[in-house]
Amino acid sequence: MMNSNQPFDVHKYTGWIFDLDNTIYPEASGLFSQVSDRMTLFIQNLFDLDRDAALIRQKELFHRYGTTASGLMKEYGMDPAEFMAFVHEIDLSELSYDAELDERIGALPGQKVIFTNGTTRHATRILDAYGIRHHFDYVYDIIESQHRPKPDPVIYREMLDRTGLDAKTAVMIEDMAVNLKPAAEIGITTVLLKQNFDGAEKGIDTTHVDFIAHDLKTFLRQV
Repeated sequence: MMNSNQPFDVHKYTGWIFDLDNTIYPEASGLFSQVSDRMTLFIQNLFDLDRDAALIRQKELFHRYGTTASGLMKEYGMDPAEFMAFVHEIDLSELSYDAELDERIGALPGQKVIFTNGTTRHATRILDAYGIRHHFDYVYDIIESQHRPKPDPVIYREMLDRTGLDAKTAVMIEDMAVNLKPAAEIGITTVLLKQNFDGAEKGIDTTHVDFIAHDLKTFLRQV
């Protein structure tokens, strides 16, 4: 595990904030590719586009608004419920109980929460598939945030208020560096999960990142 300046002392912390997609499950699992493909298909059907044109629109909305759903809401007045239900109906048949993940998350001291731009239903399906749902006290999802996605700074404070976590003794684990910046600004310790990470990768700003690891289980093995 790479870190900016100090070893990771697990006993300093009383709260653990986990992203969901490409964090609870590794990027290499391909699960988020299923979600992305279903987003593209939804846009194809909604606007009668071919796949390439739909993918371009999907990415434009994501980069402009933080999530594709937010873009569809703001630019087209779409009710997000149908979209969220459609894109999260992914095949989880390849997932099964993960004893190591169960043990290592259970060994972390204090409260554990999920903080996701997805839905609670999507989160609980993943957590149930791995057999780790019982470790999590709260899921703060995109519906609770009123469809304001990370990295909107307002929802980080709101998530802390709802969960009762203390920023100064909390850790946030996430696969997107941009989503860790508001966390760092309010005193949360930040962990970036990046497979095949190069410190200069595409100019990603990691000045607000305290620790970097390959994936969640790699990080947990080292703390």
